Amino acid sequence: MHCIACSRSSEIACFVYRKSCFSPICALNLRLKNSSWFSLSIACGMADKSCIKRLQKEYRALCKEPVSHIVARPSPSDILEWHYVLEGSEGTPFAGGYYHGKIKFPPEYPYKPPGISMITPNGRFMTQKKICLSMSDFHPESWNPMWSVSSILTGLLSFMMDNSPTTGSVNTTAAEKERLAKASLAFNCKNPTFRKLFPEYVENFNQQQQSEQLVAEQVSPKPSVEGEARKLIEKVKSMEGNINKAADGDHMKRNRKQSFPTWLMLLLFSIFGVLMALPLLQP
Repeated sequence: MHCIACSRSSEIACFVYRKSCFSPICALNLRLKNSSWFSLSIACGMADKSCIKRLQKEYRALCKEPVSHIVARPSPSDILEWHYVLEGSEGTPFAGGYYHGKIKFPPEYPYKPPGISMITPNGRFMTQKKICLSMSDFHPESWNPMWSVSSILTGLLSFMMDNSPTTGSVNTTAAEKERLAKASLAFNCKNPTFRKLFPEYVENFNQQQQSEQLVAEQVSPKPSVEGEARKLIEKVKSMEGNINKAADGDHMKRNRKQSFPTWLMLLLFSIFGVLMALPLLQP
């Protein structure tokens, strides 16, 4: 497949930054410089010291000035593995979607480009497959060491909103992309890594679930007063009918009990009369 990304090396030249910051999360994560796993990365030779310092610096910059529609954080166990969330842009089939992915940096970063992949089903890129971009390890010849995590993800988000084919892309309908966008947050919240690194999105999902449940309870049809009254009247009538049937049955039983002694009495009188008449009939 022809790669369009080769001609897009200038697509990340312009960025739009948000002036706000996730204060609670950044306040916690800005202590990364003194954390044990940074020291572990250096001691184990996982990355060059310059690579560690560069990624630390970029993370602090992201916390200070987050990029619009983008959140990125390093893995607690490996600074060379970053996870990101791209928020779908309004006016596109991706609107309302939250797309979780992974960036794998080489130990020689920033002198070599990272590998980029998507984890959340999205209808634009394959999942768990590297995406071919001008700022990814598919094209080390076009890599610029001045590019950063923010510029990489800004370029990825821009390319995602496009329909240009590349290695790792898929072709789906707008309806399919919209369906996946609606299901994206629920999918992400099943991922332990996502839940650990992006608790604010998990909280957002839980609030959405509660709101939807509340709306469903309010919208569900409730029995009207008239309907309940009608049911009560019908129930009373049914009970009255059963009582009348029982009363009629008792009345018939009483009639049978009363008629049986009268018949027997007449029979006895007849027999008694015949017996009394027998002497008179003899010669």
